Amino acid sequence: MAIRLPPVHALSAFEAAARLGSFAIAAEELCITPSAFSHRIRLLEEFVGERLFLRDGRSVSLTEFGRRYLDVVRDALRSLADFPLPHRHASAHPRIKITVPPTFARYLFLPHLAEFMALHPDITIETFLSVPLYDMSLSETDIEIRFGVGKYPDLVTEKLFEEPVFPVASPAYLKKIGPLNTPADLQKAQLLRSALEPWQAWFEVAGLDWQEPTSGLRIDDLGLLLQAVQHGYGIALTRQHFAAEMIRTGEVVPLFDIQLATPQHAYYMVYERTVRERPEVALLLNWMMERFNTQKLA
Repeated sequence: MAIRLPPVHALSAFEAAARLGSFAIAAEELCITPSAFSHRIRLLEEFVGERLFLRDGRSVSLTEFGRRYLDVVRDALRSLADFPLPHRHASAHPRIKITVPPTFARYLFLPHLAEFMALHPDITIETFLSVPLYDMSLSETDIEIRFGVGKYPDLVTEKLFEEPVFPVASPAYLKKIGPLNTPADLQKAQLLRSALEPWQAWFEVAGLDWQEPTSGLRIDDLGLLLQAVQHGYGIALTRQHFAAEMIRTGEVVPLFDIQLATPQHAYYMVYERTVRERPEVALLLNWMMERFNTQKLA
């Protein structure tokens, strides 16, 4: 009796949409039109007889059945990808896929990556971007750098570093609102908000019995947050390795000399235990741990 199997192209579309949280972005990744992508999802839903996604405008989320089915699909796709093919032409170079947050990529990873590439010119690095705090599922990359609280069940999690958090403002903005002599003077300032750098813990260190701001501009990208400060939108919390160049050039200035020594969020390397068995992955993990510790960043 023939076994009826779902089409592989529909399974790959399902996995991409679940990983990216968007049909449009998944369609772009697979190089097909949005209508063709939607057709593949409908085809798979008809095959399994269940809804796989909940649609909410442009974003999509998995149904309960979809979450359970995703585990099976990923295992199947991984088994197909990992099955040894002795007659297939082997890649000329070992290859590592790494996913990093945009600000980490811009200020840390790319400026230092040349060092690793010089040490290991035979290893090919493929870099992808992720949004901190939003996508908490390990994608099909080998390593992810995550900015968060470090609680990722069933995955190996290694803290890269954490840095003190402090407020910064542009000289032009300070001239506009007047001097800030004490933290309490922040009541006359616009505090920029970010889920990545909440104010509450810094308020406590500064001796302010204030609640987390609930209005005003919010930016959940640390690089853009710092640029908003530079352009005079208000005051925000930042970290030394992001703000060092702007502080050096005078585009932004630190305030009050009060720092939050152990902020809520830090950078972590996250990966499945088995990937470290690959020599090239172990080399990159070890290099990153050595390169991006707090002492080396200072």
